[in-house]
Amino acid sequence: MIPRTAGMQAAHSGSTGVAAAAQSSGAVPLPPASLTAARLLYATAGAAGHDSPGHPECAARVPAILEALETHGLTARSSGVLELTGFSAAPRPAIQLVHAAGYVAGLERASATSAERERAIDLDGSTYCTASTSSDACLAAGAAIALVDNVVAASRLSADPSAVPAGFAVCRPPGHHCLANEPMGFCLLGNVAIAARHAQTQHGLQRVMIFDWDVHHGNGTQAIFEHDSDVLFISSHQAGIYPSTGKASEVGTGDGEGATINLPLPGDSGHEAMLAAFDEVVAPAAQRFQPDILLVSAGYDAHWRDPLAGLQCRSSTFHALGQRAKLLADELPSCRGRLVMLLEGGYDLKALGESVANTFLGVLGEAAADNFNPALLRNEPVDKVQQVLREARRIHGL
Repeated sequence: MIPRTAGMQAAHSGSTGVAAAAQSSGAVPLPPASLTAARLLYATAGAAGHDSPGHPECAARVPAILEALETHGLTARSSGVLELTGFSAAPRPAIQLVHAAGYVAGLERASATSAERERAIDLDGSTYCTASTSSDACLAAGAAIALVDNVVAASRLSADPSAVPAGFAVCRPPGHHCLANEPMGFCLLGNVAIAARHAQTQHGLQRVMIFDWDVHHGNGTQAIFEHDSDVLFISSHQAGIYPSTGKASEVGTGDGEGATINLPLPGDSGHEAMLAAFDEVVAPAAQRFQPDILLVSAGYDAHWRDPLAGLQCRSSTFHALGQRAKLLADELPSCRGRLVMLLEGGYDLKALGESVANTFLGVLGEAAADNFNPALLRNEPVDKVQQVLREARRIHGL
């Protein structure tokens, strides 16, 4: 394990350096009074120019989320939801802690080519690039960095972890599939990986936990951190679908062996499976690892309405996961309430909006807003789910 540093101790101290923390990425720091009043911070990077006709990862996704938040009274309201604005694109050095310099330059060239051709261009068979893609991807990563900065700043202002606001990046394009030197699966820059390295290098939060609940395995995030014992990566995903990685036997390599936990769930798994995975594997692993910050790759394509997979989560599932994630961050002594969530997948617009809104409600400790009758769904494969969870506990000694 990387030893704890003086910088980490500073992150646990009082209000000294709050503005410096929030300005470390060029973000506009929120005033201390706003940070102490907030219970949830969100930042929006909708990437309107990153769009290709007929593609599921489309520019309509973020407006659908914002519409749902507005419907449920969750945008910039007096009860603690605050929008973070004025943040900058992720700086090149922060991006290159994760991605090769040549890859970043190549993405810029691809955007320039798209501008010349006046159309989106294909990068890998599933990922496209437009004239604004490079700048849009950098801004999405910048949203994640700015939220980390402000959540860390808030954690220095309060001795009560439950008073530290969570962060949610309503950003696209997503990031958990792309590798250090290539795009993949709709993803251009590894937003959660960039946020993790930023937390480590700028705030001394050496031990980072990433929980990825997208229906597809976060292969890119796993590949970036598989050698790193200071980053605990846990992925719950549907077994046997794209990108054909994420088997339980994939546990990390070298110094990182044991710091990767995969939960490949059988098709038709849903609400009960996801909560069992959290309670029986995710939370115990976190208690043992004792992270300094919890990051969540929040994908919503495990919803029963989503066209790209075959799990049966519902909007209230994500309410429960959001609530559990915040409570876990509050209960972990080293984490001190620090939780930042980043949008990944989710391609049915109604399900996406309602599920993000319910995640907000869960983080806030408020009731779910989901009237769907779960009896209309197929029975979950409970025995198969338990086999997966037992195997994960056996492999990782949980």
